[in-house]
Amino acid sequence: MSIVVNIYYTGTNGNARKFAKEMESSGTVAAIREEVGNLRYDYFFSMMEPETVLLIDSWKDQQALDQHHASPMMEKIVELRIKYDLHMKVERYVSDERGIPETDNHFIKE
Repeated sequence: MSIVVNIYYTGTNGNARKFAKEMESSGTVAAIREEVGNLRYDYFFSMMEPETVLLIDSWKDQQALDQHHASPMMEKIVELRIKYDLHMKVERYVSDERGIPETDNHFIKE
C-alpha cells in the first residue's frame, strides 16, 4: 500500500512558486527524494490558479511518511512555508493494490 499526498500551496505575489524554487535550489527536494520510502516528490503549477503550486508527495507506506515527518527536512519545509506565508489544502490517497481495472485501461494510451 502506497500513500499519495497532494498538497496545494497557495500564496500571493508568486510566493508559492518562489517556495517551490527555493525547495529545489536549496537541495531540500533532492534530500527528500533520497529518504527511505519516498516514491515521488514533484511540484506542478496550475494554469487555472497561478498563485497555487501542487506538490505530489508519495511514500511506500505510513512508516516511511512518519519517518519523513520526524526528519530535519520538515523543519526546513516549515521554515520556508512561513517565509513565503503559504496556506495549504491537503488530500491523502491510499493506493488500490488491485491496480487499474481493465475497463479503465481502454482509455489509457501508453
